[in-house]
Amino acid sequence: MNKSVYDSPTSSADINRHILTVLVDNEPGVLARVIGMFSGRGYNIDSLNVAEVSNKHLSRITIVTHGTNEVIDQIQSQLMRIVPVHSVTNLDQEDGSVEAEVALVHMFVNEDNKKNAFQVCDLYRARKIENEHNSMIFEIAGTSERIDTFIKDISKITQIEIVRSDPVAIASTNTQEEEIWE
Repeated sequence: MNKSVYDSPTSSADINRHILTVLVDNEPGVLARVIGMFSGRGYNIDSLNVAEVSNKHLSRITIVTHGTNEVIDQIQSQLMRIVPVHSVTNLDQEDGSVEAEVALVHMFVNEDNKKNAFQVCDLYRARKIENEHNSMIFEIAGTSERIDTFIKDISKITQIEIVRSDPVAIASTNTQEEEIWE
């Protein structure tokens, strides 16, 4: 359901999760312009990641949002009108893409739950990065579903605090951006 103040076409199309990657110049104000386009039109951003990706001062913005295919096409079109934007890719329309997320999980352990906590961490290949007294911090990477399952399993054993990156993604066959890198 669109809660935008702007009129949108009524359709019975499905609202799905989409991951957009936006290649932009790494300069002040670009992120604000991209985010402003979303908020100005009443679109929601579920998660956002930004990082410089080349020595040519380019950054990739990964945006997770929900909408119909029609709305996502409109978002892509509007993003391309922003001057420092080089490309916009809807990874759901690509032949192949890879998605990953990172989570840091702070666990409170004692002699009663330590062994079980380590077993769960080993099962999910979580990597211990900090160990002090009665607490440990583990890092886990993978799909959002894998991290959700890990969190569910480890919270049955011990009290936890979590920080998550939300997904970042890239097309595994990326022909649109090849000419930008040359």
